[in-house]
Amino acid sequence: MRHEKILVVEDDREIGQLITTQLASLNLHVDHVVSAELALKKISKQPYGLILLDINLPLMDGLSLCRKIKEHYPTISVILLTALSSDMDRVIGLEMGADDYICKPFFARELQARVKTQLRHRSQLLAIQNNESDSPCNEQTLNIGSLNIEFSSHQVYLDEQALNLTATEFDLLVYFARHPNHVFSRQQLLDKVWGYQHSGYEHTVNSHINRLRAKLEQHHQAPFIETVWGVGYKLNPSQLG
Repeated sequence: MRHEKILVVEDDREIGQLITTQLASLNLHVDHVVSAELALKKISKQPYGLILLDINLPLMDGLSLCRKIKEHYPTISVILLTALSSDMDRVIGLEMGADDYICKPFFARELQARVKTQLRHRSQLLAIQNNESDSPCNEQTLNIGSLNIEFSSHQVYLDEQALNLTATEFDLLVYFARHPNHVFSRQQLLDKVWGYQHSGYEHTVNSHINRLRAKLEQHHQAPFIETVWGVGYKLNPSQLG
């Protein structure tokens, strides 16, 4: 895992300091700001790999800031910090491009696991883009009908049209493509793609699949990532021609 900088955007200074302390054992450089405006200034001047973002910020809220970050800095991972009862905010945040969320209050180990997972996704993406020899992907391409996945460029083509996927969306699609016709539950996808075992975070899977489907269906009308009701999701290769 690369040595990345993390920015904590939390208007409660005590919580911000607590998060900084909880991440100290990961040997990461952590900065803390108390507003969206200060966050944007920091991001424009320093290369952050991950933003821990509280939704309830003064002036510009966390959801608006998430959208701005993903519009201008799409390779930065974003983890939302949300209240336990704010289901709608979590769904909206994930639909805006957030990579994950964690509910307050949270345990240090859970926070550390979420951060390590997102930094691992980013490290793999950068390794592939830089063609590093220790890239985790030994294969060059993965092809199923009209779906073509190129690992060297971290690019996906569907019906010869390039798709703009985030690192997590890419990993999710690759996992389905490597196991066509296999039905995975939401918990199995959390374990295999996100890399942690924790119930209660099905919105993470649901929202990423919805966002991935929307991007795929811009170029291919058949919904080849299918919902198997009461079980989970699968990739149906017969829909790809």
